[in-house]
Order: sequence, then structure tokens, then C-alpha cells
Amino acid sequence: MRKLLFWGFIAFLIYFMAFRPEGAAEMFKSIGAGLMAMFQGLGDFMTSLMT
Repeated sequence: MRKLLFWGFIAFLIYFMAFRPEGAAEMFKSIGAGLMAMFQGLGDFMTSLMT
């Protein structure tokens, strides 16, 4: 079941990128921005612990 969901997700990503490249690009940009914000917050936390 887990393998089926994984390959279904991969197929959806390929379909989404092929037929909606602008939407896919925006989705990946927002995911990247969210990850960067998370790591920035973690870095700020670690910095505040060290000072």
C-alpha cells in the first residue's frame, strides 16, 4: 500500500509539472520558502542559545 501511494504521488507530480508548469513552479517555490523559514528559525534559535 505504501509503495502504491508513493508511485501515485510521483505520477501526480509528473502530471502536474507536465500540464501545469506554472502552478508546479509556484508550489515548489512556496515549499522552498517554507523550508528556508524553518531553517532560519532554527538558526536563530541556536544563535540565541549560544549567546
